Amino acid sequence: MAEPETLISLTAKLPEMESSIGRVLRGKAEVVRLSLVCLLARGHLLIEDVPGVGKTTLAHALSRSVSCGFQRIQCTSDMLPGDILGVTIYNAKTGAFEFKPGPVFTNFLLADEINRATPKTQSALLEVMNERQISIDGRTMKMTDPFLVIATQNPVEHHGTYPLPESQLDRFLMRLRIGYPDAASEREIVRNHRSGMDAEVSTVLTPQELTSLQAMVEEVRVDEALVDYMLAIVEETRRHESLSLGVSPRAAQSLYRAAQALAALEGREYAIPDDIKRLAGPVFAHRVVLHQRAALSARSGDAAGRVLDDILSRVEVPL
Repeated sequence: MAEPETLISLTAKLPEMESSIGRVLRGKAEVVRLSLVCLLARGHLLIEDVPGVGKTTLAHALSRSVSCGFQRIQCTSDMLPGDILGVTIYNAKTGAFEFKPGPVFTNFLLADEINRATPKTQSALLEVMNERQISIDGRTMKMTDPFLVIATQNPVEHHGTYPLPESQLDRFLMRLRIGYPDAASEREIVRNHRSGMDAEVSTVLTPQELTSLQAMVEEVRVDEALVDYMLAIVEETRRHESLSLGVSPRAAQSLYRAAQALAALEGREYAIPDDIKRLAGPVFAHRVVLHQRAALSARSGDAAGRVLDDILSRVEVPL
């Protein structure tokens, strides 16, 4: 844990980081802020939206704002687990087997179009996302801190895709949807299409500074009444008539960490009920499963999000 004076100077860098990413992803201040919340909370991020709205751009910008290692995987149906984790090969010169690490050995791993990988390949990420280590050939290897998986997927194109199972979705702290830009922002995007990302995204933090900020987030106070409020929301997802699967204890822990990170990002040493309300959708919506009748009767859009809005309206907010 860094000294208080150092943490103050590090916290002052967060608005610069937010502004730098916002210059690339125009008109999406809330999406940028929530992506930083995920980063500060040591969580993994799933970006789900239609093509061309900036999913990969956001992932690249987030990684470039920290001077860390970055690797990108373009997921395809013929990709194997070894293409992500690495393989052991025989070295004829030394007469020994050597492990060749895969792209997972980095700080920021972008899995582009993750739902195009087969379930076998998707499962290669389960251990590393949960425990930040991989087990291969009888050895366990730890990831370098910080470590973040950013995955993108297209929710409307289903040819040649494999939906992520609940166990995989539960390992993403947050799911974000970017959406189309407003008219003014889209005008800027069109007029500035020649400008490169390298010129716009500033490197603001070092890996050591990021880990210090992540440690600072864990010190943010969360009142017991707020914990009760979170758990009441969690319990309601398990009882709601429209849901066949509520959220897990891991999801409750994710909401707790995200609330701490949002409070720190907004310059507070304590979380408030509005943090919980603001984060419940991005943290919980991809983890719940609708009853079949609710899914059939749902119109287009985020049906799970609407159910969560109903749950938030039912649960009493602490004073």
